[in-house]
Amino acid sequence: MTKSVNVHEAKTHLSRLLDEVEGGGEVVIARAGHPVARLVREGRSERPEGWLAGVWPTLPPDSALFDALPDDELDVWER
Repeated sequence: MTKSVNVHEAKTHLSRLLDEVEGGGEVVIARAGHPVARLVREGRSERPEGWLAGVWPTLPPDSALFDALPDDELDVWER
């Protein structure tokens, strides 16, 4: 649920607002009734970095894979 607060309230209660955001909430900070900024939880992935390591095969630099393509199709890949 989105909550709207003014700048003064945001400065005064920043820690509380951050707790709400960590819990999945969203806070809009407004100045003179006009939305200026939005506080949302940082979008970090639950997957560790490198989670697909070893799943996708890699081609050695001297691979002959593209040598087998016809010249017209190879031209498309080299653009």
